[in-house]
Amino acid sequence: MTLPAGERGATRIADRVVAKIASQAAREALGAAAARGAPAADGLATGPPYADVTVHDDIVRVRVAVELGYPSDIGAQCGAVRRRIAERVKALAGMDVPEVAVTVERLHSAHTVSAGRERVR
Repeated sequence: MTLPAGERGATRIADRVVAKIASQAAREALGAAAARGAPAADGLATGPPYADVTVHDDIVRVRVAVELGYPSDIGAQCGAVRRRIAERVKALAGMDVPEVAVTVERLHSAHTVSAGRERVR
């Protein structure tokens, strides 16, 4: 016997799962920007994007921290991160993302990498 859809219950996706989806989506967006020829700081280990989410009734607000290569089009990279997060969360979790706040934690310059990572004194 099959119950009507309204009587079956609901699926709840944990906030930490949504945060992982957002982090991975940001990583994908930044990887795509690098593949299009955006300058990157080769050789530097950058931290993965970190996302924090607030979920309320299938509406998600995301705060994500990223590290970017410099010089580059920072605005375009942040826009790509916003779009990719909204798309992936909608596709994988079925939730709307009206707000994605991107914080650039660090800029990595290819010039400082080639200088041998010496500290300025």
